[in-house]
This record gives sequence, C-alpha cells and structure tokens, in this order.
Amino acid sequence: MGAGVQRLAPAHERAALAFLAESPYEHVFLTWLIERDRSSATRAGLHVYLDAARVRGVAFFGRQVVLAGDETITDAFASVASAFRFERMIVGPRRLVERYWSQVRGWHTPARMVRESQPLLALEPHDLRGDARGVAVRRAREDEWAVVTENSAMMIEHELGYDPRAYSVDFGANVRQMIARGLWWLGEFEGRICFFCNAGPYSAQTLQLQGIWTPPHSRGRGLATGALHGICAALLADYPTLSLYVNGFNAPALALYERVGFTRAGEFATILF
Repeated sequence: MGAGVQRLAPAHERAALAFLAESPYEHVFLTWLIERDRSSATRAGLHVYLDAARVRGVAFFGRQVVLAGDETITDAFASVASAFRFERMIVGPRRLVERYWSQVRGWHTPARMVRESQPLLALEPHDLRGDARGVAVRRAREDEWAVVTENSAMMIEHELGYDPRAYSVDFGANVRQMIARGLWWLGEFEGRICFFCNAGPYSAQTLQLQGIWTPPHSRGRGLATGALHGICAALLADYPTLSLYVNGFNAPALALYERVGFTRAGEFATILF
C-alpha cells in the first residue's frame, strides 16, 4: 500500500491515538476530537497520513486546521488543503504551522493576524505552587451565563481582535451549554467574581485550560494567582496533568503561569483569517 493522506477510518483510530499520545500536550485537541466528537462534520474533517498502514500524521480540516506530524507529512496535508476552505485559523506546533502556511499561502486568503510564538506550558501535580490567597474557586452556575459570556467575549476580543458575538449568534448558547456541563470555573473574592477559566479538550494524559481571563478590576492584586492555583488544584484531582498555550508577548500571563508552576513543553503558532 502506498503512502498518502486519507480520511480517518475506524480501523485506524487506535493507531492515530497512539501516534498522538507520543506528544500529548501538543496534540490533546486532535486526541479529544477522535475520542469524543462523533459528529459527521468532525469525522469528515479528520484525516491521517498512512505509510504502509502506519499512521505518521493526523490533521483536522474544519473551522480550524490542526496538524500533527513531521515537516514532510505537513507538506502532504498542504497538498490536499485546497479542498477544505474557509477555516478561521490554523493552529498547532509552530514548526508545522509555519511549514503548512509556506505551502498554502500562495492561493490562500491572506492572514488577518499571526501569533507566531505561543509557548505551550504544562503543569504536573508535584509542580503546583502557591496557595489560594483567600480566593474561593467553583464551577460557574447556570444563572451566571451572562457575565461569563460577557467576559469570555472580552477575552477573545483582547486576544484575537474580534468580538465572537458578532460572528456567532450561538455564542451565548454555547457558553450556557458549557456551564451546564461544568466546564466553566470562576474565582471569587469578597463576593465578586475575579477570574474566569474553562476546561477544554482532554485526554488520558492532560486537560487543556482555555478562556483564562482576569477582569481589569481584579488585576494587580494577586487574585488571578490565587484563583488559578485553586482551579488547578481542583482539576488535578481528576486529570493527571494540565496544559495551556499563551501568546509569547503576554508577559503578565506568562508570569502568572510560572508562579503557579507551569513549565514550557513546546511552542504553538496561530494564523487567523
């Protein structure tokens, strides 16, 4: 059998997951899609690179393009990319994103924004540092969906340069659904919400944190450190490690994660359209 790209078939799922598990922090999103999302749209977007029936790469073509493999495999995924248009972003390990973009940019929609260096950080239980500093942490309640939606939108606009509510009428509904599933976490100090965070994709090896946001009124007081410490402590009771990625120019966020005990595990890049 020759080598090449093809849609992920059930017969190759176990091999694809084993390949992704070799770099669990880099590839938790792809692992989560294969294991947890059985929708027809997601299955249509999942592809593998097979070489003599051995999985050597995985890619997802959907609202975002996400890649796993070496540079040669990335070129193979780029060669079929024109069949999958209109993604909002390309995201993944920096070396793969840069390689993929170099292959497709000649015909692709121009990038609106490039986040060329996004440190990928990980936290193991024995590395967790600090304390809660008097900040109470808990899952968001369903009656708090409006404030969570507002702050989530503010975070996205700050990080990505657009208000998601202008592009998706379902944004608030999606937040409500995540709250109902227990995925949104809050920090609370003196009766006021001071920190937001949500539990994102996960695997047997790690959970990726997303949506991390400290409202302006809570900054510079150590509240984010206390809240993140408490949330991480709670999540590490259920997951073996935690991970996240952050813009390299965001010095305050990097300092926050370092204070709590996160260490560098790789580097991502994101290209936005």
